[in-house]
Amino acid sequence: MVHQANSASGMAVHDDCKLRFLELKAKRNYRFIVFKIEEKIQQVTIERLGLPDENYDDFTASLPSDECRYAVFDFDFLTDENCQKSKIFFIAWSPDTSRVRSKMLYASSKDRFKRELDGIQVELQATDPSEMSIDIIKARAI
Repeated sequence: MVHQANSASGMAVHDDCKLRFLELKAKRNYRFIVFKIEEKIQQVTIERLGLPDENYDDFTASLPSDECRYAVFDFDFLTDENCQKSKIFFIAWSPDTSRVRSKMLYASSKDRFKRELDGIQVELQATDPSEMSIDIIKARAI
């Protein structure tokens, strides 16, 4: 089932996106999820599910170098007090080399899509891999 979008962005979000996100959040079935806007049908769908044993390098390698994507990443880290924690990152990937129309579409649909995913703790916007390096992720998590 697909919920029809509001008229503001015209973008629909496939139920699977929310279901898989809930599994990542509650059951930790996935390390990350990469979402793609299917422009022909104006709908956000899942492009890739990262398994729990995959890492941040696997995640960044799954993002295309010249196309926009949305993604969530469940980042595990140790606090200064040695407590194991995790934070869910929402990453809006919009490389400089992607098409202008695609960048505009992802930018205009982002807030509405993000609202569908309840439990995001940190948002990151990246146009280049250096803007979402593991060091930046660590710094934003703490």
